[in-house]
Amino acid sequence: MSFIKTTAVQDAKGDVREMYERQQREWGYVPNYAKSFSPRPAVMERWGLLLAELRRPLDDRTFELVTVAAALELKHTPCSLAHGNQLKPFFSNGEIRAIVEQQPCDAVTEAEWEMMRFSRKVAADASTITADDVQGLKDHGLSDADVFDIAAAAAGRAFFTKVLDAVGSLPDAGFNAIDADLRTHLIVGKPIDTADDEVMT
Repeated sequence: MSFIKTTAVQDAKGDVREMYERQQREWGYVPNYAKSFSPRPAVMERWGLLLAELRRPLDDRTFELVTVAAALELKHTPCSLAHGNQLKPFFSNGEIRAIVEQQPCDAVTEAEWEMMRFSRKVAADASTITADDVQGLKDHGLSDADVFDIAAAAAGRAFFTKVLDAVGSLPDAGFNAIDADLRTHLIVGKPIDTADDEVMT
């Protein structure tokens, strides 16, 4: 489902087809978010470049934690599912559920909890962030550059999620492959698409 007209997989040509092909190489199918960017494929390309740069200074565990925190606050199911699932190399399903529900979890450090709280606050309303919030991160050993990186990752996620939710993009059916006991905790906004994922030939 989409609130706007998007380019069907079988009709994709030129820049749109190239964008679809890039996304299919990563996912194994053309994800719904790619279709939502089909009116402006150059924006998808530039978002990819920005995302790579936002991610570059962060280790994988930190990036996934602050990203899933922002996605949960933004109530964006596709990103909470995708990045929640990406936490599996670092945490058990039970630990991920505790992270999602902001419940005690010994596997998460105090610095990581502070980073996630900060990321959620950026996503919810960055105007409410104070110097004390930033100092809370520094008290756990983070530098000014680290603070910027977390703020940028959360703010970047807000751009991506708000565009997709605004145009009616649904989480891909492929997310049903995520373990049910984890998946149900990560559906925080729009429901998973009932239509099959499409593959380009």
